[in-house]
Amino acid sequence: MRIKLLVATYDTDYSEHLSDALSKDYSDAVDVSVCSTSERLGAFLDAQNYDVALLDSSMAVACDLKAVFMPVQLWTEEDAVKGEAICNEIVGIKKVRKYQRISSLLSTILESYAEVSTENSGVDFDKASITAVWSPAGGVGKTTVALAYAARRVSEGRRAVYLDLEPFSSVPAYFTENGTSVSTVFDMLESGSGNIKMLLKGIVRLDSSAGIGYFCCPDNYDDINILSSDDISSLITACSSVTDELVVDLYGACDDRARRIFELADSILLVTDNSSAAKTKLSQFVTQNNVYNQIKGKTIIVANKGASVTSQPVACAVSLPLIQSEDVNIVYRTLAAGL
Repeated sequence: MRIKLLVATYDTDYSEHLSDALSKDYSDAVDVSVCSTSERLGAFLDAQNYDVALLDSSMAVACDLKAVFMPVQLWTEEDAVKGEAICNEIVGIKKVRKYQRISSLLSTILESYAEVSTENSGVDFDKASITAVWSPAGGVGKTTVALAYAARRVSEGRRAVYLDLEPFSSVPAYFTENGTSVSTVFDMLESGSGNIKMLLKGIVRLDSSAGIGYFCCPDNYDDINILSSDDISSLITACSSVTDELVVDLYGACDDRARRIFELADSILLVTDNSSAAKTKLSQFVTQNNVYNQIKGKTIIVANKGASVTSQPVACAVSLPLIQSEDVNIVYRTLAAGL
């Protein structure tokens, strides 16, 4: 689903820049129209309805906005006092700062629209390819492998989004841009109201250097910890609707929630290294756990840090080298070529 977005401002340089950027980078989320006079605005609104309209303060009171589901005032420091007065005249109008990073502006708009939209897009999702990354042992570089795989998919021209389901998130260690917490998705899924797909499009962040999309970490530990198997299933199904490839970084337990993720996944990267603990736990999982027999057809053993898995009865395996660097971003980007 794309929202019909109207940009109505006298500032033609701003509207052209905004329209070009949105059409180029966010065409999957918005269909943009632009007008620069009050007269044209009236004609636009007479001709069709719009989901969202971004309006200069004076334009916001110049026309009948009944054709706009969610009008939004473009606000600047210079017209703060005037803007407050105009907002008071138009009941329910939202405000958004005009001059800011376009990705942040769009995120604010999509999040606001998702909250008030009467359409719940939680049905009939387009499903991305889902890759689950898991290990029975800690410290083997599971998150590094997950991000390396996402980076590899980006290099192949795919949109890839990283979803961290560990209770203590690794996201802040790899990505610097903050945004709305993934906890907002949990809240909307629980309430069953709003447009979940639009919310996801709004809150997913994009790392400009690696090209990987990601969701910011939960507000607190329990937000992940209390999710049921059905919650997890709904979350992953929803997240897979906004990308080509969803890479899910799992916690270490092999519980009902993990098994549900294994069922949903199109492929599973099972990570190990050369440590005794990792070898022992991988051997136990492969030989003693009936889950492995159910998923082995779509599982790839990833031997990280220069390890090998020749002693394990696996159908598919890859070995990744040990990368000596304190920069975690260098490590996963270097490993991407081997996946």
